[in-house]
This record gives sequence, C-alpha cells and structure tokens, in this order.
Amino acid sequence: MEKVIENLCMNNVKPINVPLASHFKLSLIFSPRTNEEKKYMSHVLYENAIGILMYAMVSTSPYISHVVGVVSRFMENPGEEHWRAVKWVLRYLRGTSNHCIIFNGSEGSVYGYVDGDYACDLGKRRSIVGYVFTLAGGAISWMSKLQETVALSTTEEEYIVASDASKEAICLKGLLDDIGRTQEKVILLCDSQSAIHLATNPAYHSKTKHIDVRHHFLRHVVDGGKVALQKVHI
Repeated sequence: MEKVIENLCMNNVKPINVPLASHFKLSLIFSPRTNEEKKYMSHVLYENAIGILMYAMVSTSPYISHVVGVVSRFMENPGEEHWRAVKWVLRYLRGTSNHCIIFNGSEGSVYGYVDGDYACDLGKRRSIVGYVFTLAGGAISWMSKLQETVALSTTEEEYIVASDASKEAICLKGLLDDIGRTQEKVILLCDSQSAIHLATNPAYHSKTKHIDVRHHFLRHVVDGGKVALQKVHI
C-alpha cells in the first residue's frame, strides 16, 4: 500500500482517519462541463487509482468498501470533485496502511451482519446496502454496493440485502463443512424487525407482493434452518 501511495505521489500528504467525509455528495453533476475541466481530468489517473482501491478493498480493507463503490460509479466521466474524493481515500489509506484484520480465535462460528442506507443515491434514489461476515473475531467476507432495484421501503431494502447475504452465508457454511468445522446454521443479524418478520412469516403480504421472486430465496433458507435471521440493535 505504501508503494502504491508513493506511485500516485500521495506519500507526503496529511493522513486522515475517515474513509470519506460527509461533505462529499457525489453525483454526475460534477462531471466535466468545460474544456478546461476536461483537459485537467484527461491527465488524471482516475481509473488506475480506482483499480488500486478495489484491490485493497477486496484483499484486506473492508472498511473502504463503501467509498470504493461510490467513487467507481463515475469512472466513465469523472470530474474534479470525484478525484478529490479518491484522493481523500488515499489519504485515509496513508494513515492506516499498517492496520490489519486480526483473528483472535475466540469465536469459532460465522456471523453475518446486514444493513443499508435507504434511497441515498442522489441520482436514481437507489439504496446502498452491504454485509460483512466474521469468523474468530475478524472479517472474512464483505460487500457494499448500490442496489439494482429501487426499494419502496426500508423493509424491502433490508429484505433484499438479507437475501443476498444469505447466499454468501450458504457458501461460507459449505466451506466450513469442507474443512471439518460444521456449523448447523449461520446467524444473520439485521436491524429491521419488519424485514425479519417478512422472512420468517410465509403469510400473504399485499404490500410486498411486488418484490422479485428471486429475493424470496431468503425465506427458503430460513425455513430450511441453514440461516437464522435475528434482530440486532442499530
């Protein structure tokens, strides 16, 4: 990471302790409009920097998953404000390059956490959702992305991300079985009580019948005892 930061001429910048500041409200309106802006951005290694950030995020840095998902949306036509956000992340990595994921061995079961930010996308009002799975006190799998569909409620948003997370839970459960650490079910923790009721109650819900059938996979794995969806406080 230090080598990457040096190659991007960011090794002398002041480090910061947040991946992305709250004053960044990124959208397509910040794409270049004048010839001067387009000329400036033509010399910026935006795609190269995004690729580096993605590699760091996938490898050992789950804490930048959200911001990488945000800045990568503008790769087609990035503007100066988008580039400032990327440099902000690099400054964050500059100060946390020695951080690592620690596995303490105290907890031998896989736990999953799911959450979302409802309708936070300024352009199409889609939600940003994510999950993280831990084993032995450390993160082993994580994801943060913009939902493909526009959720009509926080219940729908959390239900859909919990369904996506349940697929990862089944995969991790199978991996544990392969290495001789059988786990009866994966606990999936969610802060939406209504989404939990929707997943565990097969009764007809007139306000949720529009939800795509593929997302009801969650009910199937909950009924089968492979995943247990439980409430966790915000």
